[in-house]
Amino acid sequence: MVALDPLLRLRLLIRSLAIQGSFNYRTMQGAGIGFALIPVLARLHRGHGASLAESLRRHTRFFNGHPYLSTVAIAAVARMECERQSAEEIERFKGAIVGPLGSIGDRLVWARWRPLCSLLALLLFLAGTPWWVACAAFLVLYNVVHFGLRVWGLHLGWREGHEVGRALMGSPLRRLPDRLTIPLAAVAGALLPLLAVGLGGTSGAGSFSVIGIALVLGVVGAWRPAVAGRLAVFLPLIASLVVVALGSIVW
Repeated sequence: MVALDPLLRLRLLIRSLAIQGSFNYRTMQGAGIGFALIPVLARLHRGHGASLAESLRRHTRFFNGHPYLSTVAIAAVARMECERQSAEEIERFKGAIVGPLGSIGDRLVWARWRPLCSLLALLLFLAGTPWWVACAAFLVLYNVVHFGLRVWGLHLGWREGHEVGRALMGSPLRRLPDRLTIPLAAVAGALLPLLAVGLGGTSGAGSFSVIGIALVLGVVGAWRPAVAGRLAVFLPLIASLVVVALGSIVW
């Protein structure tokens, strides 16, 4: 069996970044999966061009999971190929893993993490930080999770192989979107008074007080969603009162 040495792992990771490079409505991410698997397939079929072409053709068929979790499927399929499992079994696995990858990835990244990072960057900008600092903060925060998911998925997929679906559904990743709901609501609530009242009549301390309220509720929400959920309902009112009170003091 081909070992997933560090160099091969790095090649799979880098190639996974191009999984949507030839996205189309017929095979979706299929061509990207095939492209990512080339280093493994080339080792397995070294000196056998016909079998390599046939194997690559199979892996460029329809596939449509979440791009950031594509490494889960790539590594699991790579291991199944190395274990010489049948083409039919590998195709069944690919068809079954699409749903969990898409569901978890969409809820975690598109519906929670990306909006949260965007709102945090906007909150920093409205608090008076330079625009490039807010943009840099977004890129750093967002890509920490982005690349973390890719590396984690590569490790999980290779370790579990065709059993990765069971491991994925039982992982903490499924519960993480719910954990991020309260922080997302808290930050969104902090933005409402800033957008409604504006920062023209407030001090820097006032704006950072609003941010502080949001962050406290975000931390509480990560561990005690029920408590933070009740507090987050009143966050816009609390933050508005803070902004208005401090603005009155200044003026």
